[in-house]
Amino acid sequence: MLTLSILPEEFGICRLESSAGIPAWATVGPFFSITKTTEELSIVCPSALIPQGTTFEREWRCLKVHGPLPFDQTGVLSSLAEPLAKAGVSIFALSTYDTDYLLVKDDDLSRTIKVLLLAGNKVNEQG
Repeated sequence: MLTLSILPEEFGICRLESSAGIPAWATVGPFFSITKTTEELSIVCPSALIPQGTTFEREWRCLKVHGPLPFDQTGVLSSLAEPLAKAGVSIFALSTYDTDYLLVKDDDLSRTIKVLLLAGNKVNEQG
């Protein structure tokens, strides 16, 4: 059984060119993630911070897996992703040193909670 909490903000997932610098607005919120590859710069941050004209997907909610999770613990993401996939819920997954995060569309949040509870997890609806 995993315990998850829902972060209160609505998030956006942004795509910038790989040559772009990290914009200041991306690092203001209480939770953000930045990933740079040779193809793109991806930023996850509160939607309210994303300026007009930026390419992004809006209305994502974030669930935090309570950690820390040991590096040798296997199957954490798959134990969450599999029942959600079977229920038709698309996810955007992020990992940090201590834990994992799942982003789901706001419209799918209620269904996500039900699916995760049925799979034996605990979901705290207040961060």
